[in-house]
Amino acid sequence: MGTQQLESVPEPKYWHLKTVLSEALDSEFSVGEILPNERDLAARFGVARATLRQALEQLELEGRLQRRRGVGTTVAPPRVGVAVGTEEHAWPGTAGDAWQAVDCTASAPPAAVADILESSHGEQVHVVRRSRMSHGQPVAAELLYVPADSVPALSAIDAPSGAARARAVLRELQRLELEGQERSVELGSARADDAKELDRLPGAPVLVVTTRFFAEGRTAAVSLATYRADTCRLTFGASGGVEIHHGPERRAS
Repeated sequence: MGTQQLESVPEPKYWHLKTVLSEALDSEFSVGEILPNERDLAARFGVARATLRQALEQLELEGRLQRRRGVGTTVAPPRVGVAVGTEEHAWPGTAGDAWQAVDCTASAPPAAVADILESSHGEQVHVVRRSRMSHGQPVAAELLYVPADSVPALSAIDAPSGAARARAVLRELQRLELEGQERSVELGSARADDAKELDRLPGAPVLVVTTRFFAEGRTAAVSLATYRADTCRLTFGASGGVEIHHGPERRAS
């Protein structure tokens, strides 16, 4: 990576630096390679470390870089694709579902989720935690909120806790006739628990997919799935479902 001074450019310095760094990543670095530390990079390009951090943050958001605990900043592999559609209607946990059940607890959902479920704030629901892997790395974590009246036949005796309890909730949920689902996507930042599960730093960019499942004329469950924005890109189409697929190209979402 050659030295280049950024004395006078018509655009913000960090944005121009991002372009210069991106070109260097293509020509001088390989996937997984660790970048020099911030002090050395800032000195090499003649910019303040704050400017360098802005450029690195943009490249991370675009999926070009990954910041990993105990490792540093590395060149990211091409993003996997997340296809988001609305035609396929299926309950979580049905055949072909790529998610793995991790745990299930009873707790009050966040106020925003309680409002979607039209339940009282502080009222406990079943919270199913699931994870999703691709090529051996974690790419997404999900919290599925299920009110007790959506799974009235659930028995605490049959599956008291853990992954078995999560699977029991999913089985009972599938007894309802799914009338439809509604999905939205937004960019967010990883909370501490999500960051740990996804092997990211707190505050790392993530894609939050919120899905409402409708049955018996009401919202029967709400899913909050958090995808790693540095490894996933969104594609929109009519194929339905949320799928992970690998492609050779690298794109920014």
